[in-house]
Amino acid sequence: MEISGPVIITGATGAIGSAAVAALAARGTPVVLACRNRAKAETLRSAILARHPGAALDIRDLDLASAASVRRFADGIAPGSVSALFNNAGVIPRGYALTPDGLESSFAVNYYGPWLLTTLLANKIPDGGAIVNMVSLACRFASIPAEREELSRFLQPEAADFCQLGIYAAGKRALLSFSLELARRQPRLRVNVSDPGIVASGMINLGRWFDPLSDLLFKPLCKSPEKGARPALGALASPERFRYFVGKGSRPIPPRYDHPRLDGILWDATATRMESLG
Repeated sequence: MEISGPVIITGATGAIGSAAVAALAARGTPVVLACRNRAKAETLRSAILARHPGAALDIRDLDLASAASVRRFADGIAPGSVSALFNNAGVIPRGYALTPDGLESSFAVNYYGPWLLTTLLANKIPDGGAIVNMVSLACRFASIPAEREELSRFLQPEAADFCQLGIYAAGKRALLSFSLELARRQPRLRVNVSDPGIVASGMINLGRWFDPLSDLLFKPLCKSPEKGARPALGALASPERFRYFVGKGSRPIPPRYDHPRLDGILWDATATRMESLG
């Protein structure tokens, strides 16, 4: 299946994001580079245009840690002007921090930002368009509580709760839940998730003493960014929906993540929290 129009890619200057942009540009697909670092995006665009002079690459500012930035970006997208959204951006902060909106920073970028961006753009994407959310194998190490007080703390971790990889896993698990509920609420769209596996990128630099050892011993065994982007590219082009894309293909959503009632509870709790930000 061909991608009919422009694709928005968040985190487009990261390792997987830039690989996805380059692959789509090579196919002649227009791309909207949604980025926090415009200078880095300009460098990426210049490099791709040197190889593909006819590539249509539009750079737009987006900071997923800011609800106001997400809303400005979404307001700038005209209905019907894009055919797909790839929520690729993600972070693994070393320490606990709050965004200007008062949200824990890892959750803000890995979950709240994509949630808000997607809900604002979903009705602007034509029937048959695609939404692909980047999840992670780390999802299996996190669970979503159903009890109200525990769920509130899950969505807004406190400093005492901070665990670098644990918070990342929770945010990605929440994004997976959101993706499943979105697929139920938006049957006219092709909503899927992609799992890149472990990719040799800056994401696995945790700012710890063992990073040099990781670079030497672990990174050579990881996937290249190009291979990491492959599942998302497959999801963008696939006629399927409600699928888990990993490696070179897709499979049904694993049963351990099949909790429709819980997905609805999480959606409503997130919507309430985001509405409180104005």
